[in-house]
Amino acid sequence: MTVTPRRRTSRAALAGAVCVLAVTGAGLTGCGGGEDPDAGTNGVGKLSAEQIQRRTRAAADAAGTVRLHGTVVTSGSTYSLDMRLKADGGTGSVTAEGTTFGLLRIDEQLFLKADAGFWSEGADGADNAAAEKLAGKYVKVPQGDPSYQKFSGFTEKDVLLDGLLALHGSVETDGRHRQAGVRTVRVSGDKGSGGSLDVSLEGTPYPLRLVRAGSAGTLRFSDWNKDFALQEPAKDETLDYGQELPTS
Repeated sequence: MTVTPRRRTSRAALAGAVCVLAVTGAGLTGCGGGEDPDAGTNGVGKLSAEQIQRRTRAAADAAGTVRLHGTVVTSGSTYSLDMRLKADGGTGSVTAEGTTFGLLRIDEQLFLKADAGFWSEGADGADNAAAEKLAGKYVKVPQGDPSYQKFSGFTEKDVLLDGLLALHGSVETDGRHRQAGVRTVRVSGDKGSGGSLDVSLEGTPYPLRLVRAGSAGTLRFSDWNKDFALQEPAKDETLDYGQELPTS
């Protein structure tokens, strides 16, 4: 009796069969290694750096809400922010020089909440007494007080985004990346020294991460268009100090 040897299946044939199964069964493409990096994205990765910047700024401007958190270095001071912002106000916290204070703005009303240490820093005896009264309260900041403009800027969506999202120098795309599991395209100014911005390749091209020029901080953006409530604090939690806050 003649024994016929089993025909050996080549690796190439096996690989081809696997590829066919993958394409027909799972809808995959690119078994030959030529997968389109923009497949399934919003397409902004194909644009120039300037076009990507315009798209992401337009998306940010049109969004109703955003959360931003991270650090900002300005005028020699470092601020850690965690703010949720919308057109008519914002809420969150700011940490500066080891002290954390809360901010809440509803339309034109700005409230500041902090502990006694915040209010008594550098204060004299009279202001120390006032600090105890202010501690833990939502203190209404008078619009004429110098602190109003400084602190309200942290709660204004358009003001913050206009100031933060700008890159310096000539801009160019800087590869594909991921932020919190989301695919992004990065745009950098002056090869990174002018800052860099990661823009989402999934859904709306929102900015997701900003590295500011000159080591001036890193910020992350999230919760785009996720609405949140702005509620005025209860009367027993609120204190109206008058026309001017303590000088401390």
